[in-house]
Amino acid sequence: MAQPTTSPRQNTLKRTAERNEPRPPRGTPRDGASASRSRRPSFNWGAALDRWFTDQRSTLTLGVLLMGLALGLFIAFVSYLLNGSADQSVVGAAFSEPLAESGAETRNWLGLVGAYVAHVFVFRWFGIGALALPVIVFLAGYKMTFGYELLPLSRSTTALLFAAVWSSLMLGYIVLVTDSAQTSSVWCGGIGFETNVALYSLFGWGNLAFIGFLLFFFVIYFFDIRSLKMPDFSRVAPSKSQKHRGDALDTYEQGDVDTDNQDELDEAEAPTAANHFVTPEPVEEPPTNGSATKSYVPEETPLPEVIARATGVTLTIKNREAVSDEPTEELSATPSPTFEPDPFEDDDLVAVHGLYDPTLDLPQYLYPTNELLTDYQNTRKAQVSDDELTANKERIESTLRNFGIEIDSIQASIGPTVTLYEIVPAKGVRISKIKSLEDDIALNLSALGIRIIAPMPGMGTIGIEVPNKNREMVSMRSVITSDVFTNSKFDLPVVLGKTISNEIYVADLAKMPHLLMAGATGQGKSVGLNVLLTSLIYKKHPSQLKLVLVDPKKVELTLFNKLERHFLAKLPDSEEPIITDTKKVVNTLNSLCIEMDNRYNLLKDAGCRNLKEYNAKFVKRRLNPEKGHRFLPYIVLIVDELADLMMTAGKEVEQPIARLAQLARAIGIHLVVATQRPSVNVITGLIKANFPARLSFKVTSKIDSRTILDTGGAEQLVGMGDMLLSSNSDIIRLQCPFVDTNEIEEICEYVGNQRGYDDAYALPEFVGDDGGQGDEKDVDLDNRDPMFDEAARLIVIHQQGSTSLIQRKLKLGYNRAGRLIDQLEAAKIVGPFEGSKARDVLVSDLQMLEEMLKRLKGE
Repeated sequence: MAQPTTSPRQNTLKRTAERNEPRPPRGTPRDGASASRSRRPSFNWGAALDRWFTDQRSTLTLGVLLMGLALGLFIAFVSYLLNGSADQSVVGAAFSEPLAESGAETRNWLGLVGAYVAHVFVFRWFGIGALALPVIVFLAGYKMTFGYELLPLSRSTTALLFAAVWSSLMLGYIVLVTDSAQTSSVWCGGIGFETNVALYSLFGWGNLAFIGFLLFFFVIYFFDIRSLKMPDFSRVAPSKSQKHRGDALDTYEQGDVDTDNQDELDEAEAPTAANHFVTPEPVEEPPTNGSATKSYVPEETPLPEVIARATGVTLTIKNREAVSDEPTEELSATPSPTFEPDPFEDDDLVAVHGLYDPTLDLPQYLYPTNELLTDYQNTRKAQVSDDELTANKERIESTLRNFGIEIDSIQASIGPTVTLYEIVPAKGVRISKIKSLEDDIALNLSALGIRIIAPMPGMGTIGIEVPNKNREMVSMRSVITSDVFTNSKFDLPVVLGKTISNEIYVADLAKMPHLLMAGATGQGKSVGLNVLLTSLIYKKHPSQLKLVLVDPKKVELTLFNKLERHFLAKLPDSEEPIITDTKKVVNTLNSLCIEMDNRYNLLKDAGCRNLKEYNAKFVKRRLNPEKGHRFLPYIVLIVDELADLMMTAGKEVEQPIARLAQLARAIGIHLVVATQRPSVNVITGLIKANFPARLSFKVTSKIDSRTILDTGGAEQLVGMGDMLLSSNSDIIRLQCPFVDTNEIEEICEYVGNQRGYDDAYALPEFVGDDGGQGDEKDVDLDNRDPMFDEAARLIVIHQQGSTSLIQRKLKLGYNRAGRLIDQLEAAKIVGPFEGSKARDVLVSDLQMLEEMLKRLKGE
């Protein structure tokens, strides 16, 4: 990866210094270097407005303002209906008389402004129907303030606006035919009265039929009535806020369903959960055959340029023009149809309530925009001239000839970091002989380091990778905006970079299913983790993905703190969203093991084999939340430095990581583990065996390369994001994209300023081996918690000794729930702590419990 030669910290300090320098006057031309470093050529008003509207403070302020405005409009309208006749003359003369005199004569409760606004809406327009307008404004303000809809806003607005117009017409007709003096026209408004005057002169009494037909027309389309056979309005799919508002029991009631209308219901259009977000996500996609995680297709060899030589050996440049950022279309080994759930498959639940949509937990969430990433338009492309290609070809050929090796042809593929020379050896040449000449070829080419692939899998050629003198920097924006990534249907798509053939490589972390990363200091490992996290944040909704970030170095992942209430998961008693303390790391890993066991229990009860099948059933409302079922998001564990954890914790870290790697793939928990030192005492055989996907940046020795990849080659990389990916026994050379610290900060700020959950995703509680057992003597049963009796009854009824159960049902904090569990243990109601297992409940029924509680009270 063509990163700057200085460290990321130096780059940040340099940018800070540049920002502090006085700016030149407008119109002053910049030099090339300054222009290439320019991040924003002009202020983006669209992005600024998006940030303002997604800022929780702005949303809250505007919501409260709208509710106050609605209350004021309601007061003004009601006052005008009572005192309008007295205020009409005052409003008419308001601009011709002094303000003090007009205000003193006004009888409206909100003064002259209230009288004027009410005069327009009530007298000139809708009459009493104008009262619908404050209701609409109040519903909009309520949604912005509290985050959910008191009534479905879209349908309510439509109904209220129609009611305002129709009531004005109906009352206008009544005033026209009954009140010759027209003194009551304030109740119908100008729209209703003037329209009726025109219609009455045309149709006479037929005017009433026209008004009645308008009501009939609206009811037919608003309630989607397709016949006059006593329609069942409960069948109409409510809005998304109605589907998710209320308790779970209401969601899963069968309801009153008219079986006579079932045929007509089947013919109706199936209600679906619409998507309000920038990036659509499929509800379900069946697993594909094999483990094809590639989302690129190598290009067909274009018309080659052939450099003829007298010896008859030809050099073919395969993709001389293939240095653009345009990716090829995605193609999988086996076409996998998109899963489309049938809304009517589970009786009437989906027909009445619609498909469950987990994204409605945060309905106003906006995905990060592409403008948050730097557009390196002036970035230098990888340039390899014809002279350089010819010279390298001649040097390779002469080196091989000196050792008695003849070749038939050479083909060159120009990539962002290296150029691949594919040679076809003459008959009778031993491949091992060419492989042994790696250092000699590197010496003659004066290259930083070459890598020989002998033979290339499925190609019938031998590859020699030679670093380019002028490397290309692959920007994060160029790969995020590509069609390959944007149109990816993977469950957890991560963009890893560009291949030698300039194809953008996107992998599915869910199919890897875990990733082991290694690389020496300063070779791009931390940037690679940032690229992986950025890919997931750009593609997934917070309800679909949770991140557990472990950073023993305490400085690499701190930028993601702002995502706490959106994407991060942590222990209930943890104050920091990024785990840095070794002891908390061990507790977090063991907590993930408990989460894994709990999820497997849910899958067992649901009769599912993996997370995708389980969530598909939950989306189709086949699983009852009252039985503990819920929508399960993916959980990705990121460990930035495994070597430090292994040195300080050893087996305490190795065992839960190995257990998660072995079992967690089916229930949506995936691991990304990185280390600087890929030695055998860090990447043990137990861990390595369960990480089939491995990624290596440049390492210091061939031994380290074999430890991480099971083969050499990583020691020959050129650094700065140059990496090898081993997946399914295939090794691919990639150039990792570059994402700067400033870009990460802007992305996290954009997401963090939006409305999020109340807290981070809570992992199950875990207490170490000394978990409260040594404190039993300190528990004073004479000073019991006021909720001790209620907690005891809860534990006995559910026969589950769990702190999380007390937290959830009694709505208590973690510390108080833990003290209650300690008191219950001291009272011999629950058993001692047993690691990841739930505590045993020693009391079998409520009658026995009540006797124990009486004894504790001394009765």
